[in-house]
Amino acid sequence: MKAGRTILRVGEMALVGALVAGCLSSQRETGSPLSFTARAAAAAEAARVVRVIDADTYIVLSGSTTYRLRLLGVDAPEHDQAFGPQAADSVARLLPPGRVVLVARAGMDLYGRTLGAVLLPTSTVAAAGRAVPLDSLLVVRGWAWAYDPSKTVAGRAQQQVAAQRAGLGLWKCGAAGAVPPKLWRSFNSEIKRRYRVGCTW
Repeated sequence: MKAGRTILRVGEMALVGALVAGCLSSQRETGSPLSFTARAAAAAEAARVVRVIDADTYIVLSGSTTYRLRLLGVDAPEHDQAFGPQAADSVARLLPPGRVVLVARAGMDLYGRTLGAVLLPTSTVAAAGRAVPLDSLLVVRGWAWAYDPSKTVAGRAQQQVAAQRAGLGLWKCGAAGAVPPKLWRSFNSEIKRRYRVGCTW
């Protein structure tokens, strides 16, 4: 059992090394500054998904430590608002229990959750050695709002606009009907009831 865990850990470390090398080598070839993905990969550790709580919050296991991770870069709908359960289910299908991901930690929030970026290993030949930032994937598929107040991620705002124009995910009924989670949390139960009717995923 212990030997099996050791082999698994060595495999995870090899995966991290390959992904970091792939992300960094493309930057060396172009001579451009490190992208958000490359910076996150350079600071990342392998972790296993234990459970998806909602579209932007997960329980992960790294080494022998289990912690709650809040994804930076996005704000996903709450469970009790329109599209919340669907967004969470979509992410849960993408991150089944046991899936190995890369996590770059970036501190803690007021609720004791670890903040960070998640990078997904890719298996396609075209993307070999490259990792996909989960926050960008959520925005592109219309599962969450982009959250980039300092505008450090190139193209994040354009990703959201493209998802809105295509009517993907929570943008299916148009941008006007989508209520950002921060605003949703401030609503009383009567206002929430009004917003729960109408357009569905």
